[in-house]
Amino acid sequence: MAKRFLTYEQQIDKLVNEKGLLITNRNYAEDILKQTSYYSLISGYKDLFKNPTTKAYRDGIRLEDIVALYEFDRMLRELFLSYILRVENHIKSLLSYAFCEKYGESQNAYLNKQNYNYSGKRNRADVDRLVDHVLIKYVTRKTEFHYINHAQATHGNVPLWILKNALTFGNISVMYSVLPQDIQFKISSEFRGINESQLKQVLRYLVRFRNVCAHGERLFSYRNVESIPDFPIHNKLQIPKNGNQYIYGKHDLFAVVITLRYLLKREDFRELKRRLTRLIENHSKNQQGITQAELLKKMGFPENWKKITRYKL
Repeated sequence: MAKRFLTYEQQIDKLVNEKGLLITNRNYAEDILKQTSYYSLISGYKDLFKNPTTKAYRDGIRLEDIVALYEFDRMLRELFLSYILRVENHIKSLLSYAFCEKYGESQNAYLNKQNYNYSGKRNRADVDRLVDHVLIKYVTRKTEFHYINHAQATHGNVPLWILKNALTFGNISVMYSVLPQDIQFKISSEFRGINESQLKQVLRYLVRFRNVCAHGERLFSYRNVESIPDFPIHNKLQIPKNGNQYIYGKHDLFAVVITLRYLLKREDFRELKRRLTRLIENHSKNQQGITQAELLKKMGFPENWKKITRYKL
């Protein structure tokens, strides 16, 4: 049955009378609901505060507790997006350089399907979509990017090192996955402890989390249907297993942390860790409804996650 429309007053009444949420300032509550929406705020961030048997809020849970978690997640998205973008730009630069080094600067090089790994049904389908539906449009029509239009008009050629900035991280991830192995190896060898096959998998993983951050989806508890490979860092952190599967750092946000440990420069990753530690600790100081241990578990972080910088890759 479809849920019926509720006014802001009715939404507040439902939270107080049916769900047992503490709301002491109804004007504040209405302002928050106007800014965020009931679905984004309450439906998105209620789970950690609920009594699992009654489905009502635990005693003493305030609206401010849910808002604090919502704001924590917003800052978490901004933090991770900034570092994922560094990886995205690095990969774009390495890929365009390695491709042009082998095939030259002509746009015909990246439009030529034979310059990719065109064997196998999946690869052929990926190459066809990439070339026919993404790359071709940047050289055959006017675009929203002035630098591409200038290259078209002035030189009749859009080299990959110009085109790369217009491509999405998803486009670049697909392009990397269908490149010849020698180019994949040249790119992956720029990173410590990760081979070309693992890089292919983690780029695909990062793309989804990048989009979660960019589109304002809930991040802290997000689980990806895909996973990252098992890395030595999983074992060094002594992450427990369920059977043969690590229970942290595979489908969760901590898997992103592990990925960034391999793909960021050492000083950049240490900076990320400091900022992330500060964000978690500040939130825990101001949050009455959940403990830091509960939050970390929901994020997929082992208790000893800070030791990730102790180990060499």
